[in-house]
Amino acid sequence: MACEMASQLGRVDVAWTSPALRARQTAAALQLDAEVVPRLGDIALGRWAGHSLEEIAAVEPEAVRAWTSDPDAAPHGGESVIDLLSRIQPWLADAAGDDRRAVAVTHASVIRAAIILAIDAKPVSFWRIDVAPLCRVELRMNAGGWRLRSIERPARGS
Repeated sequence: MACEMASQLGRVDVAWTSPALRARQTAAALQLDAEVVPRLGDIALGRWAGHSLEEIAAVEPEAVRAWTSDPDAAPHGGESVIDLLSRIQPWLADAAGDDRRAVAVTHASVIRAAIILAIDAKPVSFWRIDVAPLCRVELRMNAGGWRLRSIERPARGS
């Protein structure tokens, strides 16, 4: 699948990746010589790290409800959605001044944050964006700012 995706990327002038091993491995599988960018790391989950949302909800349903409905909430001691947006916004601003064709290999949370910022959506919309593994999201910068151009899910059975 990665070889097929690599051929579909076309020209890549610059590539960035999260520090996470899985992101670096994906970048390598896509044949990208990617620079590790700490700001592209996944949302910090604090004491919830390593557990599924279902596991956490079974033990802390009110905390999960707060986290998924209030963008300022961080009951896990990690980042809130607002914190994540604040981390990704300067990265997007830096990328806006770069005319090169770029690829970022990162996490669903970072992609959601970038989409929220690109389309100027309310932070509470964060949880309403589904980002599948290995999906391809295209953002474009023009004189009016960032635009969401497309979201492509990987083909089934690939």
